[in-house]
Amino acid sequence: MIKRNLAARLTRAAAQFPAVTLTGPRQSGKSTLCKALFPDHDYLNLEQPDLREFALEDPRGFLTSHPGPAIIDEFQHAPQLASWLQILIDEDPQPGRWILTGSQNLAITQSISQSLAGRTAVLHLLPLSYSELQRFDRAPRSLEDVLLRGGYPRIHDQGLDAADWLSAYVATYVERDVRALSRVENLGDFQRFLGLCAGRSGQVLNYSALATDCGISQPTAKAWISILKASFLVDTLPPWAGNIRKRLVKSPKMYFIDSGVLCWLLGIRSSEQLLTHPLRGAIFESWAFAEALKAQTLSATRRPMSHYRDQSGLEVDLVIELSAHAELVEFKSSRTFHSSMLKPLHKAAALWPNEGKCSMTLFYGGDQPQQRKNASILPWHQIDRWVDGLSQKDLDPPAPTP
Repeated sequence: MIKRNLAARLTRAAAQFPAVTLTGPRQSGKSTLCKALFPDHDYLNLEQPDLREFALEDPRGFLTSHPGPAIIDEFQHAPQLASWLQILIDEDPQPGRWILTGSQNLAITQSISQSLAGRTAVLHLLPLSYSELQRFDRAPRSLEDVLLRGGYPRIHDQGLDAADWLSAYVATYVERDVRALSRVENLGDFQRFLGLCAGRSGQVLNYSALATDCGISQPTAKAWISILKASFLVDTLPPWAGNIRKRLVKSPKMYFIDSGVLCWLLGIRSSEQLLTHPLRGAIFESWAFAEALKAQTLSATRRPMSHYRDQSGLEVDLVIELSAHAELVEFKSSRTFHSSMLKPLHKAAALWPNEGKCSMTLFYGGDQPQQRKNASILPWHQIDRWVDGLSQKDLDPPAPTP
């Protein structure tokens, strides 16, 4: 097992809270991480039919038989345990006694918000970040391999064929998680919907168009997007809504969190195919957004992230609001930098409130960093350094642009 970036924060949380809730997609490494960090805890996996039945039919007896410290894995299968845990925690608030994990964010959030508010820290473990990938002996080196293989640990730990593993993963997700999260009557329609969403990763989310293309109602499209978000397959990036005298687009953008899943859904099976694929730019943008999202999970302070788009067509892929300024970020998959890539950043910066209180960064698919016109041009493989450096920028904002 490689070291996970979230390990330090998870350990700190367990030293402060009676319970820690760790959510994330299936196979992101939650169980492995918790068992490694808390080897003296009993491990209770509610995927096991007998344990699940015991927890559902007699939650008091289940917790009496396993008084802790314990890891309760796949907690969403018995969310009513939260009410009984509340009683035990109030009687004995020993830090780190309960570690709860689960892969269905909506079910877990509802149960803990009702019963364990203030008693549990809530953390998220997403697929491997780029910095974590580099800790494997067989780590992907090229941008195409990074995008194609994605960040699920088992692929890299066991050297598995990414396409074979991802095929089984998506099939299992549709058959198990979708049925568990919602009453989807026609799984074929949902699979088609999933493919249509993949083709729209990195785009403004248009429920009406998505529903029409899939042959479903708009409320159904909204419900199915909620399912994808609850199971950590996609996330949405809200529009920036600050004080600029422009008519801003008010719809969020949608991104797949794992580039490997996205490539598989788009039918991309080789690095050569990815090099010339028409959605290469959207895949790169989705991967880069996910890297920023993973960095957010490591900090107790969540910096607001959004996208900028106005009705004149001006777009900025990512806006990160820091304490004293904003970071405007563009993602371009091209291996060669062109000065025209910076035009959206400069136009947006000229409109920004509190002139001079924003910095500009462009990530591209090449290898050489550059500095141009008050903007940093960074190669794709430096994205981990950039997200690590955001906290320092928060403390030391840049000087106003002359």
